[in-house]
Amino acid sequence: MKLTINLPKPHQKQTDFIQSTAPRKIIRAGRRGGKTVGVTILAVEKFLEGKRILYAAPTQEQVDRFWVSATRALQEPIDAGVFYKNETKHIIERAGTEQRIRAKTAWNADSLRGDYADILIMDEFQLIAEDAWNTVGAPMLADNNGDAIFIYTPPSLHSRSVSKAQDPQNAAKMFKRALADTTGRWGAFNFTSYDNPHISKEALDDLAHDMTSVAYRMEIMAEDLNEAPGALWKRDDLDKARVTKAPELDMVVVGVDPSATSGGDEAGIITAGRKGDDYYTLADDSVQGSPHVWATAAVTAYHRHKANAIIAEDNNGGEMVEAVIKQVDPSVVVRRVHASRGKATRAEPVAAISEQGRDHHVGSFPALEDELCLWMPGDASPNRLDAKVWAITWVMGKGSMNLPKEQVAQDSKWNEGERTGWTKKY
Repeated sequence: MKLTINLPKPHQKQTDFIQSTAPRKIIRAGRRGGKTVGVTILAVEKFLEGKRILYAAPTQEQVDRFWVSATRALQEPIDAGVFYKNETKHIIERAGTEQRIRAKTAWNADSLRGDYADILIMDEFQLIAEDAWNTVGAPMLADNNGDAIFIYTPPSLHSRSVSKAQDPQNAAKMFKRALADTTGRWGAFNFTSYDNPHISKEALDDLAHDMTSVAYRMEIMAEDLNEAPGALWKRDDLDKARVTKAPELDMVVVGVDPSATSGGDEAGIITAGRKGDDYYTLADDSVQGSPHVWATAAVTAYHRHKANAIIAEDNNGGEMVEAVIKQVDPSVVVRRVHASRGKATRAEPVAAISEQGRDHHVGSFPALEDELCLWMPGDASPNRLDAKVWAITWVMGKGSMNLPKEQVAQDSKWNEGERTGWTKKY
């Protein structure tokens, strides 16, 4: 009985990585560049050779895309009973053998556990926690000395906000290491959205008018950027001023840029302080969750660092922001600030102290530093950046500039008696 396998013809960039014999491959490609279709072709071909394939991606939508392509390719032998398909578990296999394709969602190590493979494919790798590979994924290949394939699109600031990776540059760093490999163990492949001949070039050109220039370069042109041209903060400045320990500080506050909903953006929660004319960022406790979740995180940071106050932006809730924090702990000192000026205007003085070498990060804060160095004035500013700006602005002695008049009057009477170590100066 002759059965047909329906696979699309790969374009040249797909062919390059499909035919590669490197046991570790990393593919960096633009949106709609054809990376998932290409890896589906590879997976089906290896499955037909008798291999055991495990495809993992962080979202169900991505898994479904791979699954639909794989089942379409193998539909005739599935219908003929040569292969068994379990639609619920996303499994295609030859009964009684280890020959199998399985597709599953995987954000982290726990969601990936429970299988092994000859070939492990990790799609949208930039969004997956590091331990999914280095704790669970790698040992899955031990049985048969299997291969691993990593696929990613350089993440813009928006997509980084949903990543489970501790280091948003994790995939980019792996790609860089792969490029430097001379042993043949690694293969690194790069192509843009324009390299897919089935995508309208006119449509891609038009997207340049809808996306920020940085997002376009990363998500369409597949460039790994860790610093945007025109960004107010520079990586070198942050690195040169970085310290491992802060001195005893004159003042410490927790800056909060709240999120109004549990399913929205993260709430920015940055603790910072001042010693003389130098400023220290102590912690990033930003979190996604309900108002109670982020308020609890802010209060925890307040007590952990013996802060003088929580400085919370009230644009998205007014008095509600303070009320939510007080529900967690009525004893905390809360000062509300209001964004009456543009984000760039508020951020520039804080960025200036970084350029002067007076903005010290105590340790490393990859997610915050990505936001600082990839944000360009005019774009919507991310939450960690806003929280840092509120905190540093306050300890610079300029907190009253954006306060309601009644709060300025109240704060003008506030001295170190309310919270040890605090002296207000206007």
